[in-house]
Amino acid sequence: MKFGRRRSPAGAPDPVDVPIRDEMIRLGQFLKLANLIENGSDARIVCADGSVVVNGEVEMRRGRQLTKGDVVELGGLSARVG
Repeated sequence: MKFGRRRSPAGAPDPVDVPIRDEMIRLGQFLKLANLIENGSDARIVCADGSVVVNGEVEMRRGRQLTKGDVVELGGLSARVG
């Protein structure tokens, strides 16, 4: 899958919908599921350095609970919890 490659007229990446099984998922797990990181240990690194944005705000807690509709951005790519 290629995430965030399309651009809206405003220049922001269009998020790709990534379905989840349950009602909620932790940010670290979602980053891996959405292929925004290669392995789970990368979640700690990208969150700690402030590289992850959730719903427009920098998020440093990899354990943050995400629900359907939340948008996660990392490195110019974005994915929406589906």
